[in-house]
Amino acid sequence: MNDTPARLLRLLSLLQTPREWPGSELAERLGVTDRTVRRDIDRLRELGYPVTATLGAAGGYRLVAGAAMPPLLVEDDEAVAIAIGLRAAAGSAVAGIEEASVRALAKLEQVLPAKLRRRVRVLGTALMPSIDHAPAVDPEVLATLAVTVTNRERVRFAYRDEAGTETRRNAEPMGLVPARRRWYLLGYDLDRADWRVYRVDRISRPQPTAARFTPRALPADDAAAYVVGSRTDWGTPAFRLRLTIDAPADRVAGRLGDGPGEVVAIDERSCRIDAVRDDSPEWLAHRLLGLGADFRVHEPPELAAQLRAIAHRIERAVTTSEDR
Repeated sequence: MNDTPARLLRLLSLLQTPREWPGSELAERLGVTDRTVRRDIDRLRELGYPVTATLGAAGGYRLVAGAAMPPLLVEDDEAVAIAIGLRAAAGSAVAGIEEASVRALAKLEQVLPAKLRRRVRVLGTALMPSIDHAPAVDPEVLATLAVTVTNRERVRFAYRDEAGTETRRNAEPMGLVPARRRWYLLGYDLDRADWRVYRVDRISRPQPTAARFTPRALPADDAAAYVVGSRTDWGTPAFRLRLTIDAPADRVAGRLGDGPGEVVAIDERSCRIDAVRDDSPEWLAHRLLGLGADFRVHEPPELAAQLRAIAHRIERAVTTSEDR
């Protein structure tokens, strides 16, 4: 890459991935010599980007936190992912993040190219806000855990169990999983020599240890599969959900928090669900109303009662409006 500005932008994009970059690997990626990489690193430092260098076989270059946040460089698909994530975060269970998400989204959409802005808006219209009251997660705790997962770095933290008893944990974090409107950390507990799933809203004072680890083989196909299969504290009792919906199966699938295969086609214009679920009836009722299609509830009676309560509330609202 003989174009110096383009090369610097590409180098910056690589360094913004949280890892150590050996100079030889950067040179190979950029198609230049190690000496040119060193000069380009110096140029980035002059522009205010805090790039550190470590010696040794495992050393290399890394972009670290400085006194101020430098401009970020993201690819098109990364910009879209950030924007959609900010839209979702505006109504998430992460404490105090709603207003900050809206501000950041406004800044991002202002500079997005027209084609990306259209993609963000189209995808954003498909997002349905959560109406549950899941425990709020400290965004700093979530961010710290995410860094340790990315860096394959052992982490210590305080953990509060269901009874409120607090213990100290030393774990190898393998992944963060959002499931059933909560956040979970999957990690290998070093003191207990076994895999554990921790609710992030019960984690406090996480401390990265700077000790790297080699990832162990997961006890399932992936972290999400293990978390979903292991949790017993979703917060609502299991029940059988039986519905008939006057809409094609492909229009319904994925919109009711359903798992693979739960929505079964009856014909081209209708489908059914017959599954064991543990969602709250209130959440399911609002999701069903958001389908924009007729449906019939066969089970559970709690869901039918929730829908009747919503219908009465709407009827009262309409009657009050007409009286005025």
